[in-house]
This record gives sequence, structure tokens and C-alpha cells, in this order.
Amino acid sequence: MTSHSAARIAAIAVGILALCVLMSAIGRGMGDAYAVFLLPMSSDLGLERAGVASIYAVYIAAMGVFSPLTGHLFDRFGARAVYLAGLACIGSGYIIAGMVDGLWQFYLCLGVLGGLGAALIWQVPAQSLISRWFDRHLATALALTYAGYGFGLLVFAPLAQWLIEAQGWRLTYRDFGIAFLCLMPLIALLPWRMLERGAPGNPRRTRSGRAEGGYSLVEALRTRVFHAMFAIFFLTSLAMFSVTVHSVAYLVEQGYSGAEAAGAFGTAGVLSFVGMFLTGVAADRFGRSLVATVSYLLTIAGVCALALMPVVDSALLVFAWMIPYGLSMGARGPIITTLMATLFAGRGLGAIYGTTIMGQGVGAGLSAWGAGLVHDLTGSYGPAFAVSIVATLICIALFWLVPEIRHGRLIRPAG
Repeated sequence: MTSHSAARIAAIAVGILALCVLMSAIGRGMGDAYAVFLLPMSSDLGLERAGVASIYAVYIAAMGVFSPLTGHLFDRFGARAVYLAGLACIGSGYIIAGMVDGLWQFYLCLGVLGGLGAALIWQVPAQSLISRWFDRHLATALALTYAGYGFGLLVFAPLAQWLIEAQGWRLTYRDFGIAFLCLMPLIALLPWRMLERGAPGNPRRTRSGRAEGGYSLVEALRTRVFHAMFAIFFLTSLAMFSVTVHSVAYLVEQGYSGAEAAGAFGTAGVLSFVGMFLTGVAADRFGRSLVATVSYLLTIAGVCALALMPVVDSALLVFAWMIPYGLSMGARGPIITTLMATLFAGRGLGAIYGTTIMGQGVGAGLSAWGAGLVHDLTGSYGPAFAVSIVATLICIALFWLVPEIRHGRLIRPAG
């Protein structure tokens, strides 16, 4: 391979990575910026905290439920169709959100359409594309893709807060929806046939742009590691989203302004970008179980800082939450995603990964809604914080007790 060819391949790989980061920022970063919309929507619509949080719960659950479908569609029709459909869903859903009033209508436009759109443009297509262009540094590349979530929070949370204060939440959703729809022609014109093949020499490269060989979804369902990864996605989401979606509202309750709370949330998103990148690099060097354990301990430290705020009057607790929690947001995703790309490469990878993501969506939806309900019933997020810590400890145990995760290869049961 000539140096010119190598440079061209590297440039294409970087371009694919940048595209996946952008889609991650829109699909998940903007979706989780809903935390900024929670209080103004609650006040304007006259809904209790659980009611407004349930909109996000529908979104995150829909994202999980539609992820297996996304994997199937990607495996069959390719990236162009999936990305265009996803942007259309998100853009139209946000525009409609600015014009409706009923809770069930928000379930449809922000929940179902937003969740379907996020599933279509987020990690399922990114994992398949990135794994075809990166081999030795796959974990690092996937970590950067996940970090697009943090980049999205950094950009969209403060921007949304500024726009809401200037023009209200309805026009803010409309403007975001229009902006995302404007990306569709650019996505449509990309040379997808070439981009979907992958890099020469990559073991996951395809001849036609459609993967071949490997495990089907049905075959993967028979393996122990698939169910372990499903459980990790579910429990991690149960731990994180009872905190993430309510963090801005919680900080406002503790006496911080909306701008300060949104800024802290956005900063946590920045740190998640750093944390996911460092996690991917460290997992390649020190092992996934050790790195995941450190990350989960950071989550616990951040949740404990939040829990102490009502009884300890110190602004330092904001930093004690923001720094460790931000560094751990989404950090386990690249580890599991890399493992799946290695173990299940082939014709069923999209569907297999999409099905495990369903665990994330269900866990996130339950925790986001449940934390809001607990707050309405008790006036406190304390029980939700306790569930978060317990779920995190179970995840640590799974990373050490499941041999396939600890060793990074499929292991047949004895006998």
C-alpha cells in the first residue's frame, strides 16, 4: 500500500468517525438535553415532575425498543437509509413538539419519534461502520463515537437553555427540528457504497457493504455473554438515568439558578467526552473489567455527592458530583461495544447490538420515570439515588464474574 493510499484510507476513516460523533451528538446529546426542558415544560403545561419525566422515559425506552429494528434495517438496507430516516424522525418530532399540548402528543412526537430517530442514528449504525474502518484502535474509535454524546450535551444543553430563556421552549424545539432536517441532503449525497465496505485489510471489511458470516441474532441469544451484556446495559441505565434526566431540576431545588444548573449539566457532558475517550484507551491497555470498575466507582461518588446536598451546605458538592459523574457518563458503552464488535462480527452484528441496546432503553425509561414518581410521592430523590448505587455494584460484579467479558473471547461451558 502506498503512502498516498494509506493517507486516503486514514482520511476516510477519520471522516466516518466524525460523522458518527455528529450523529451521536444529535441522537443522544440532544435527547438528554431534555433535562433543560423539564422545568419550563412542567411550569407551562401544569404537569407534575413524574408526568414531564415520563416523556423522556418514553423517549429512552423507545430508543431501546427500536434498536433491534435499527440493527435489522442497517444490516439489510445500509447506512444511508437508516441515517435519513433517523434525522427525519427527530426533526419532525421536534417541530411537532412546539405545536402540541397534550401529554400523549408529547409521548408520540418527543417519545416515540424522538426515540426511533435516536435509535436509527446513534450507536447501532456507528458500531458497524466504525468496526469496518478501525481494527487495532477499535476501542478508542468507539469511545470517541460514544463521546459524541458528551459533545452533544456540551453544545445543546447550554444552547437550549439560552434559547428557552430568549424565546421559550416551543420555538426552541422548532428551531432544533428545522436544523436537523437541513442535514438530510448532506447525508444523502455521501458516497455510502464505498464508506460501507471498510478499510482494506480490516478483518470486518465487506465486499458489497453488507456483512457476511459470523453469528446471527438467534445464535447470539444462545450465548451467556449476550445476556450478561444485556443485563449490564439495563442496570447501568437504571443507575444513570434516575440521576441524569433529573439533575438540572434537582440542582434548581437546591438553590441554583436554571443557567447554573444547565451549565453544570453541560460541563458534566464535556467530562463525559473525556471520560469515554480515556475509558476506551485504558480498556485496550489495562483490561475492561478493571477500567469499568473504576468508572462505576466514579458514578457512585457522584451520586453520593448529590445525596449529601440537602444536608451539607457547600458549593463544592456540585463539583464533587459533576467531575466523577461526568467522567463516568456513558463510559462503559465503548467497552461493551468493542467486545461485541469482536465477538459477533458478521451478518448479525447490527441486530445483535441493537437487541442489547434495548436493555439500555428499558432500564433508562424505568429509572427516569420512576425517579420522577418517587419525587412526587416523597418530595425526595433519595430512594432513586439508593437504587442507582445498588445497580452500579451489581454491574461491577458482572464485569468480573462473566468470563467472556473478563477475557474478551467466547468460552464454551464445560460439558
